[in-house]
Amino acid sequence: MNTLVKSFRPTTYPSLFDSLFSDVDFFADNRSTGLSVPAVNVKEDADGFTIELAAPGLKKEDFKINVDEKTLTISSEVNTEETEEKENYTRREFSYNSFTRSFRLPKTVDIDKVEASHENGVLHLVLPKKEEAKPKEPRLITVG
Repeated sequence: MNTLVKSFRPTTYPSLFDSLFSDVDFFADNRSTGLSVPAVNVKEDADGFTIELAAPGLKKEDFKINVDEKTLTISSEVNTEETEEKENYTRREFSYNSFTRSFRLPKTVDIDKVEASHENGVLHLVLPKKEEAKPKEPRLITVG
């Protein structure tokens, strides 16, 4: 399991470094049966998290997004078949691309309000924080 924040670490000792980051709330688990796993940006602000997943060539119908308690899973599976027939030959090509990315969510995320949109080959997810997790404005307390 890898953290979302990229840092330099040798690939020959992944279990050692993964154990060092085991207490971080936001993790990604990546599995791919296609050629590549889409790149992801994660941003945090006072209101919540934003995830941007680069997926050029995919349509919004190609994504399956699930939130199950502490885990957000984004997956896609695209199968294509192309056939070309000429006088002396038939060419038939198959393409199968899929990926799954899973993120363990912090307790501060309000999973009932997660939203997703797709624009120009980028999947956008908004994960708002629970009201009690948002920073509060300073308040002046008068002495009575």
